[in-house]
Amino acid sequence: MQDKPDITPPPLRNDCFALPAGVDWTPVDDALTTLRQRLTPVTGVQEVQVADAEGLVLAQDVQALRSNPPLPNTAVDGYGFARGRPDGAHVLPLIQGRAAAGLPFEGKVPDGSALRVLTGAALPDGVDTVILEEDVKVQDGHIAFRGPLKTGANTRKAGEDLCQGALALPRQRRLTPADLALLSAVGVASVPVRTKLRVAILSTGDELVDPGQTAGPGQIYDANRPMLLSLMRRMGFAPVDMGRVPDDRDALRQRLNQVAERADAIVTSGGASAGDEDHVSALLRQAGAMQEWRIALKPGRPLALGMWDGTPVFGLPGNPVAALVCTLIFARPALGLMAGEGWCEPQAFQVPAAFEKRKKPGRREYLRARIRDGRAEVFHSEGSGRISGLSWAEGLVEIEDGARHIQPGDPVRFIPFASFWP
Repeated sequence: MQDKPDITPPPLRNDCFALPAGVDWTPVDDALTTLRQRLTPVTGVQEVQVADAEGLVLAQDVQALRSNPPLPNTAVDGYGFARGRPDGAHVLPLIQGRAAAGLPFEGKVPDGSALRVLTGAALPDGVDTVILEEDVKVQDGHIAFRGPLKTGANTRKAGEDLCQGALALPRQRRLTPADLALLSAVGVASVPVRTKLRVAILSTGDELVDPGQTAGPGQIYDANRPMLLSLMRRMGFAPVDMGRVPDDRDALRQRLNQVAERADAIVTSGGASAGDEDHVSALLRQAGAMQEWRIALKPGRPLALGMWDGTPVFGLPGNPVAALVCTLIFARPALGLMAGEGWCEPQAFQVPAAFEKRKKPGRREYLRARIRDGRAEVFHSEGSGRISGLSWAEGLVEIEDGARHIQPGDPVRFIPFASFWP
């Protein structure tokens, strides 16, 4: 009979999320700092018409080619004349003609006389003050009104919004519809922008089948790829669907080689832990770059951050809840930096909690949450297999690395999902 080996079993851990003893876990902030320091913009630059630039990232600062407004003009429909008037009744003769937007008055308004002016009209020579038509009575070629009225009332100065040559928009800005209005107003017809970052999405695992196919025993539908492809589009990147690959290291290596030729970044889901079939992390360790994958967070601690043939790889956990959290917290700012928009911190808000939660020190936690009646509610279960909680939630409650006992009414940090995309 063979002797039993002298092996001491590890201690039993009832909490599957407990941090293993003797393992150095990377804090969330350290992992983010590593990404911020090691990644740089990789996208090219092209010139596009302003009308086609919404959602793209400015590659250079843009200066105003023309002041806005280009000339002093009237802000209201009314009557224009020189200088303000003190308290009391005033009567001024009304000269023939008018000034309208795009149809300036040719000539000069005599001192002590008034002219009909419409909103947006360039102020005629001799006019620096306008009174609203609702405050005026017109009779027998004269206008009558009551003061006081300050000099310059109801007018706009030339360049009061933006002067010619001033900075209109800074580089790294992702352009909004309002930005297009501003650029057009100051005479900018085209802008230099970054080409869209190409982000490849790849699912791994023998257990995965696509929705609509027949799922065999032990197989599940691939929920990650549709979610991640949609996230990339919403974040302003160009997703590249690279399908799924089985738990075969050679097949994964071949697929990664193909992906690296087509994309600027790679996002995988599954295979990012340390098990026998976790080939993503194994291949990234062999590649020898950015191996900080033991991230102290919940959910999503098996996160592989690496390089493959010069292309950054974000190896997400296979669980959709953890995959979403890791995408938002790590991949979003890193991909934004690569896309040329700089490092983007999501906007968060301090709100009172509508829940109680005890948290141990040592890791950062993200709870699926939403705001109701000004308070943050959290999903009834923290189980990372509850995908319905992602649909239920409107954002995340972030709980810092240290110990915390949150009670109803205590302030918590709520990050809306909308803070992660333009």
